[in-house]
Amino acid sequence: MRIPPLTNIPGTPPAAKLKKNLVLWHIIIIGLAYIQPLTLFDTFGLVSDGSQGHVPTSYIFALFAILLTSISYGHMIKRYPSSGSAYTYAQKSIHPNVGFMVGWSSWLDYLLSPLVNIILADIYLRALYPEVNNWIWVIALTTIMTVINLFGSRFVARFNSTIVVIQLGVIFYFVYQVYVLLTQGVYADGTLNPDKAALWSMAPFWNEMTSVAALIGGATILCFSFTGFDALSSLAEETKDAEKTLPRAIFATALIAGIIFIVSTYFIQLYFPSNPNIYFNPLDESQPVMVAAIGSIAFKTMVLYFAVVAVMASGISAHAGVSRLMYVMGRDGVINKKIFGHISPKLHTPTYNILIVGVVALTAGFLSLEHIVNLISFGALTAFSFVNFSVISRYALRDGRNKTPADIFKYIVIPTLGFASVFLMWLEIDESALKIGLIWAAIGVGYLAYKTRGFRYPAPQHNEHE
Repeated sequence: MRIPPLTNIPGTPPAAKLKKNLVLWHIIIIGLAYIQPLTLFDTFGLVSDGSQGHVPTSYIFALFAILLTSISYGHMIKRYPSSGSAYTYAQKSIHPNVGFMVGWSSWLDYLLSPLVNIILADIYLRALYPEVNNWIWVIALTTIMTVINLFGSRFVARFNSTIVVIQLGVIFYFVYQVYVLLTQGVYADGTLNPDKAALWSMAPFWNEMTSVAALIGGATILCFSFTGFDALSSLAEETKDAEKTLPRAIFATALIAGIIFIVSTYFIQLYFPSNPNIYFNPLDESQPVMVAAIGSIAFKTMVLYFAVVAVMASGISAHAGVSRLMYVMGRDGVINKKIFGHISPKLHTPTYNILIVGVVALTAGFLSLEHIVNLISFGALTAFSFVNFSVISRYALRDGRNKTPADIFKYIVIPTLGFASVFLMWLEIDESALKIGLIWAAIGVGYLAYKTRGFRYPAPQHNEHE
């Protein structure tokens, strides 16, 4: 006699699930908070150095790849509205084992993202209070980020909405002040140029010494700046009408952020025209220097205080994304189901995962921004690549959507272009990040071999959406 599942027994309470309460503006706000527009100040020194003084062009390269890939995310969300994101798409469209490896690599990306925000907040607070031990900030900020996430994604969206609006205001004010200085012929290195025509120049985008490889290298770093757009797909099981809402939100979030980044860094690159090492030491602590260059001490202090709040908003969104990915992998049983697949019946959040991510975030006290950003790029590029592959596999090959010009364009041409643009960034990825990423992948292969008994069985998967 077959015993029915526990959830089917009369009187047994249903298993706790994520709650659908997010709409379009919630998703865009969470995405912009995750991306954190102010991050353009933090990465400017690194990318200016890597792109040889052409930050806005590197943003254009990155945005092109991101927008193409966002279309692929939209196609896959319509088919699989799951919080597993790229993990689920590759699992269902290519093979469960491939899906596991994509999820494993994405885990590296998502798990490190909250650490970036802790590191940035620590940089700002050390600039304000150099005498305070940085571990006090790391512990306090991690605790706040974890507690807020325990109360659910809608609470996160409401918390972030005000933060995003203020961030955009700070960027507008900063760029306006830079514009005023440029109209006066003033540059950050102290030189003067009375030629007002120089204010509208192609120099930040291109000159005779420009290297395409350097531009793509800068774009590879900037994958970190856009990681919020793909993490939105992890909110699929908490979004109303996810199949329509999320594709729009993902594309809109990437486009809005890209326009802000390109326009802002055009003027900033004009103002900081020389070797970035002249202005920023170290390169990954550029924001305090940039803010001090155009405003009073009071303005610098105000912006740094707000920047702490802004990176916390980003960290909270990142924390939410990785906890949902871990939940889906746990629900599938590829990692411990009792721990990672748990949802709190009261809070409707994956509380165990949120606490685990909070513990990992404490390691921010040992790490540098540059190394973390490069490692995140490895996980992000892996996810982007396989989401594009998943569209081709699911729609063009398995579903036979390859007969009409419209289907060929949507399900073959666009994802192929998306992968090609991502592949160019793979060629310029940081060597140490590539090595560590490959070691992480090798560990994943070993675990997968154990889980599938030497690859004799496919990795387990949840069949709710099949």
